[in-house]
Amino acid sequence: MMPMKLEDLLRTKPVFVNVGVRSFGDSLREAGYQVIHVDWSPPAGGDQKMAELLDDLL
Repeated sequence: MMPMKLEDLLRTKPVFVNVGVRSFGDSLREAGYQVIHVDWSPPAGGDQKMAELLDDLL
């Protein structure tokens, strides 16, 4: 693979990788950008209360 020149890079539309909160990526997609979503959430270490709090965030 040949390295991309800076000028070429700046002319191309970015592709975003969205990790976790899907609505962030949805906003970019609605603006016309390509988005790759990674379904991820932080581990709670087995703590049920912490897992519930993290679920509320997502």
